[in-house]
Amino acid sequence: MSEIIRLFVVIVFLTIGLAAHFLVIAALFPARTAKTRRLLSSAPGRSFGVGLVNFVFFAVVALVLFSLAENTGPFIRGVLTIPALVITAFLLIMLAFGLNAAAGLVGERIFPELPSWKQSLWGTVCLSLGCAVPFAGWFLLLPYAGFIGVGAFILGFFQRDAVP
Repeated sequence: MSEIIRLFVVIVFLTIGLAAHFLVIAALFPARTAKTRRLLSSAPGRSFGVGLVNFVFFAVVALVLFSLAENTGPFIRGVLTIPALVITAFLLIMLAFGLNAAAGLVGERIFPELPSWKQSLWGTVCLSLGCAVPFAGWFLLLPYAGFIGVGAFILGFFQRDAVP
């Protein structure tokens, strides 16, 4: 019983931290967040395809570099580890922006009458609790939200802004 309570407390604290993280990202990068959210809502299928292909490709490249660096000397280890760390950091940045947009979109669709920061907050809570559901959340919802978010973030770099 204590394990269940501990797991529940961990999920609650991680959700609070994730909500704060997403609110800070939205406050510091409002244009990038809005563009990613707009692309996420307008082209989810395209975002999923682009996100899946790019995430898998860069994750495999980073894993190969890490595994090659493990069996080499100290100099080559540094040469191979630095690009692997850069690729991993870039993947995490894309995932943070993408999940931020996905959480904002969930909040926007569930709570349309609330201000945007409350939509982002409640969307993060809903998305993180949905992703905590065993099997369906872990293996279906979380990868889907991550891939469409990464794809929308990448597509945001290649689409021009509308001229007013």
